[in-house]
Amino acid sequence: MLDVQTVTVSIDRDWRAVYEFCRAPRNFAQWASGLGGLEGRDGAWIARTPEGVAMPVRFAEANAHGVLDHWLSPPGGAEIYLPLRVIANQDGCTVAFTLLRQPDMTDERFAADAAWVARDLAKLKEMMEA
Repeated sequence: MLDVQTVTVSIDRDWRAVYEFCRAPRNFAQWASGLGGLEGRDGAWIARTPEGVAMPVRFAEANAHGVLDHWLSPPGGAEIYLPLRVIANQDGCTVAFTLLRQPDMTDERFAADAAWVARDLAKLKEMMEA
């Protein structure tokens, strides 16, 4: 089994509003810097990483449960599963992103990825609470 780390942020906004914003793939690029340059092509989505690598990405179907899971397909590698949830929390919500440590990922890289996710979630919070 892979090691996991869940990074969360609390947002003072109704979970449905946060979910609706986040479920639109074009909106991901506004806060999820790892998926910067996201573009639709022939019914599919392509993410361009900060390093310039193009990767197909697919998203969970719209649902009533706050599930925003997505999957990246790096060139020549196995698909990477990225679980993401918007969870109702009284009048606001908690957004939880679970990192699954990929094989051969160093401790330093895993920690850096967690810090990156925390920055992205802080950006989402800022946008949703503005």
